[in-house]
Amino acid sequence: MRANDLPSAVALRPIGTALPLGFVALTVATSSFSAVQLGWIGPLQGSAVALGVIVFAAPLQFLASVMGFLGRDSVVGTANGVLAGTWAALSLNTLLHPLPVNHPGVGVLLVAAGSVLAISGFGAGAKPVAGLVLLTASARFIVTGVYELNGILGWKTTAGWIGIALAAIAFYGALAFELEGAYGRTILPTGRRQSVAELGPPGVRSQL
Repeated sequence: MRANDLPSAVALRPIGTALPLGFVALTVATSSFSAVQLGWIGPLQGSAVALGVIVFAAPLQFLASVMGFLGRDSVVGTANGVLAGTWAALSLNTLLHPLPVNHPGVGVLLVAAGSVLAISGFGAGAKPVAGLVLLTASARFIVTGVYELNGILGWKTTAGWIGIALAAIAFYGALAFELEGAYGRTILPTGRRQSVAELGPPGVRSQL
Protein backbone atom coordinates (compact mmCIF):
# COMPACT_ATOMS: atom_id res chain seq x y z
CA MET A 1 0.00 0.00 0.00
CA ARG A 2 1.39 3.36 -0.98
CA ALA A 3 1.64 6.16 1.59
CA ASN A 4 -0.71 8.30 -0.49
CA ASP A 5 -3.43 5.63 -0.12
CA LEU A 6 -3.48 5.87 3.68
CA PRO A 7 -6.17 7.96 5.39
CA SER A 8 -4.91 11.28 6.63
CA ALA A 9 -6.14 13.62 9.34
CA VAL A 10 -6.61 17.33 8.93
CA ALA A 11 -6.28 19.40 12.10
CA LEU A 12 -8.66 22.34 12.34
CA ARG A 13 -9.38 24.98 14.91
CA PRO A 14 -10.80 23.18 17.99
CA ILE A 15 -14.21 24.85 17.90
CA GLY A 16 -17.47 23.38 19.13
CA THR A 17 -20.63 23.00 17.08
CA ALA A 18 -22.41 26.24 16.24
CA LEU A 19 -25.86 24.62 16.26
CA PRO A 20 -26.80 25.53 19.86
CA LEU A 21 -25.88 29.18 19.33
CA GLY A 22 -27.84 29.44 16.11
CA PHE A 23 -30.86 27.62 17.52
CA VAL A 24 -30.94 29.76 20.68
CA ALA A 25 -30.99 32.90 18.52
CA LEU A 26 -33.69 31.36 16.31
CA THR A 27 -35.83 30.53 19.37
CA VAL A 28 -35.73 34.14 20.55
CA ALA A 29 -36.38 35.64 17.11
CA THR A 30 -39.27 33.43 16.03
CA SER A 31 -41.07 33.46 19.39
CA SER A 32 -40.80 37.26 19.60
CA PHE A 33 -42.25 37.86 16.14
CA SER A 34 -44.93 35.22 16.75
CA ALA A 35 -46.07 37.12 19.84
CA VAL A 36 -46.80 40.08 17.59
CA GLN A 37 -48.40 38.03 14.81
CA LEU A 38 -50.73 36.26 17.24
CA GLY A 39 -51.74 39.45 19.02
CA TRP A 40 -50.22 38.48 22.37
CA ILE A 41 -48.63 41.92 22.51
CA GLY A 42 -49.72 45.13 20.83
CA PRO A 43 -48.94 45.51 17.11
CA LEU A 44 -46.90 48.65 17.70
CA GLN A 45 -44.59 46.59 19.92
CA GLY A 46 -43.24 45.13 16.70
CA SER A 47 -40.61 47.87 16.62
CA ALA A 48 -39.28 46.83 20.03
CA VAL A 49 -39.23 43.19 18.92
CA ALA A 50 -37.46 44.11 15.68
CA LEU A 51 -34.80 46.09 17.54
CA GLY A 52 -34.20 43.19 19.90
CA VAL A 53 -33.83 40.72 17.02
CA ILE A 54 -31.36 42.99 15.20
CA VAL A 55 -29.25 43.48 18.32
CA PHE A 56 -29.48 39.95 19.73
CA ALA A 57 -30.52 37.24 17.28
CA ALA A 58 -29.09 38.33 13.93
CA PRO A 59 -25.50 38.86 15.19
CA LEU A 60 -25.51 35.50 17.00
CA GLN A 61 -26.68 33.71 13.87
CA PHE A 62 -24.04 35.50 11.81
CA LEU A 63 -21.42 34.32 14.31
CA ALA A 64 -22.84 30.79 14.12
CA SER A 65 -22.56 30.97 10.34
CA VAL A 66 -18.88 31.90 10.53
CA MET A 67 -18.22 29.16 13.09
CA GLY A 68 -20.01 26.64 10.88
CA PHE A 69 -17.79 27.38 7.89
CA LEU A 70 -14.66 27.35 10.05
CA GLY A 71 -15.71 23.90 11.28
CA ARG A 72 -16.25 22.74 7.68
CA ASP A 73 -20.00 22.37 8.21
CA SER A 74 -21.52 24.05 5.16
CA VAL A 75 -25.09 23.25 6.26
CA VAL A 76 -24.71 25.08 9.57
CA GLY A 77 -22.81 27.94 7.92
CA THR A 78 -25.25 28.43 5.07
CA ALA A 79 -28.41 28.03 7.15
CA ASN A 80 -27.35 30.48 9.83
CA GLY A 81 -26.19 32.96 7.21
CA VAL A 82 -29.62 32.85 5.56
CA LEU A 83 -31.36 33.13 8.93
CA ALA A 84 -29.22 36.08 10.03
CA GLY A 85 -29.84 37.99 6.82
CA THR A 86 -33.56 37.26 6.73
CA TRP A 87 -34.23 38.25 10.34
CA ALA A 88 -32.15 41.42 9.90
CA ALA A 89 -34.05 42.42 6.75
CA LEU A 90 -37.45 41.65 8.32
CA SER A 91 -36.55 43.58 11.46
CA LEU A 92 -35.30 46.62 9.55
CA ASN A 93 -38.51 46.71 7.53
CA THR A 94 -40.53 46.53 10.76
CA LEU A 95 -38.56 49.43 12.23
CA LEU A 96 -39.02 51.54 9.10
CA HIS A 97 -42.73 50.66 8.76
CA PRO A 98 -44.09 50.14 12.29
CA LEU A 99 -47.77 50.17 11.30
CA PRO A 100 -49.20 46.60 11.08
CA VAL A 101 -49.78 46.38 7.32
CA ASN A 102 -48.54 43.84 4.80
CA HIS A 103 -45.66 44.56 2.41
CA PRO A 104 -45.56 42.51 -0.83
CA GLY A 105 -41.89 43.33 -1.36
CA VAL A 106 -41.06 41.73 1.99
CA GLY A 107 -43.28 38.81 1.00
CA VAL A 108 -41.14 38.11 -2.06
CA LEU A 109 -38.00 38.21 0.10
CA LEU A 110 -39.44 35.84 2.72
CA VAL A 111 -40.71 33.31 0.18
CA ALA A 112 -37.30 33.32 -1.53
CA ALA A 113 -35.41 33.04 1.76
CA GLY A 114 -37.65 30.23 2.97
CA SER A 115 -37.16 28.35 -0.27
CA VAL A 116 -33.35 28.50 -0.18
CA LEU A 117 -33.35 27.65 3.54
CA ALA A 118 -35.07 24.39 2.65
CA ILE A 119 -31.88 23.41 0.79
CA SER A 120 -29.98 23.38 4.09
CA GLY A 121 -32.86 21.55 5.75
CA PHE A 122 -32.70 18.71 3.26
CA GLY A 123 -28.90 18.81 3.39
CA ALA A 124 -28.89 18.12 7.13
CA GLY A 125 -29.83 14.48 6.60
CA ALA A 126 -27.24 13.20 9.09
CA LYS A 127 -28.77 15.44 11.78
CA PRO A 128 -32.56 14.92 11.62
CA VAL A 129 -33.35 17.33 14.47
CA ALA A 130 -31.34 20.09 12.78
CA GLY A 131 -33.07 19.30 9.49
CA LEU A 132 -36.49 19.50 11.14
CA VAL A 133 -35.64 22.89 12.64
CA LEU A 134 -34.48 24.28 9.30
CA LEU A 135 -37.44 22.92 7.34
CA THR A 136 -39.86 24.34 9.93
CA ALA A 137 -38.06 27.70 9.69
CA SER A 138 -38.39 27.46 5.92
CA ALA A 139 -42.16 26.92 6.23
CA ARG A 140 -42.39 29.76 8.75
CA PHE A 141 -40.77 32.24 6.34
CA ILE A 142 -42.78 31.07 3.33
CA VAL A 143 -46.14 31.28 5.11
CA THR A 144 -45.27 34.72 6.50
CA GLY A 145 -44.26 35.74 3.00
CA VAL A 146 -47.61 34.61 1.59
CA TYR A 147 -49.37 36.80 4.17
CA GLU A 148 -47.20 39.77 3.20
CA LEU A 149 -48.15 39.17 -0.44
CA ASN A 150 -51.92 38.81 -0.04
CA GLY A 151 -52.74 40.41 3.32
CA ILE A 152 -55.10 37.59 4.39
CA LEU A 153 -55.02 37.43 8.19
CA GLY A 154 -55.40 33.66 8.29
CA TRP A 155 -51.93 33.31 6.79
CA LYS A 156 -50.54 35.65 9.45
CA THR A 157 -52.08 33.59 12.26
CA THR A 158 -50.81 30.36 10.72
CA ALA A 159 -47.32 31.83 10.44
CA GLY A 160 -47.46 32.83 14.09
CA TRP A 161 -48.33 29.32 15.25
CA ILE A 162 -45.68 27.77 13.00
CA GLY A 163 -43.27 30.22 14.65
CA ILE A 164 -44.25 28.95 18.10
CA ALA A 165 -43.75 25.34 16.98
CA LEU A 166 -40.39 26.35 15.52
CA ALA A 167 -39.37 27.95 18.81
CA ALA A 168 -40.14 24.73 20.68
CA ILE A 169 -38.23 22.54 18.22
CA ALA A 170 -35.27 24.94 18.07
CA PHE A 171 -35.15 25.10 21.88
CA TYR A 172 -35.03 21.30 22.05
CA GLY A 173 -32.33 21.21 19.37
CA ALA A 174 -30.22 23.81 21.18
CA LEU A 175 -30.49 21.89 24.44
CA ALA A 176 -29.77 18.51 22.84
CA PHE A 177 -26.68 19.65 20.92
CA GLU A 178 -25.40 21.72 23.86
CA LEU A 179 -25.60 18.70 26.19
CA GLU A 180 -24.01 16.51 23.53
CA GLY A 181 -21.09 18.91 23.22
CA ALA A 182 -20.69 19.29 26.97
CA TYR A 183 -20.74 15.58 27.83
CA GLY A 184 -19.29 14.11 24.65
CA ARG A 185 -22.21 11.74 24.23
CA THR A 186 -25.88 11.86 23.32
CA ILE A 187 -28.10 12.89 26.24
CA LEU A 188 -31.28 13.82 24.38
CA PRO A 189 -32.15 12.01 21.13
CA THR A 190 -31.07 13.91 18.01
CA GLY A 191 -31.48 11.13 15.45
CA ARG A 192 -27.84 11.51 14.47
CA ARG A 193 -26.75 8.68 12.17
CA GLN A 194 -23.17 8.81 13.42
CA SER A 195 -22.22 8.58 17.09
CA VAL A 196 -20.39 11.43 18.76
CA ALA A 197 -17.40 9.17 19.42
CA GLU A 198 -17.13 8.35 15.70
CA LEU A 199 -16.87 12.04 14.86
CA GLY A 200 -13.43 12.25 16.45
CA PRO A 201 -11.98 14.82 18.88
CA PRO A 202 -12.87 18.50 18.50
CA GLY A 203 -10.97 20.22 15.74
CA VAL A 204 -10.04 17.02 13.89
CA ARG A 205 -11.78 15.69 10.76
CA SER A 206 -10.85 12.45 9.02
CA GLN A 207 -10.14 12.81 5.34
CA LEU A 208 -9.92 9.80 2.98
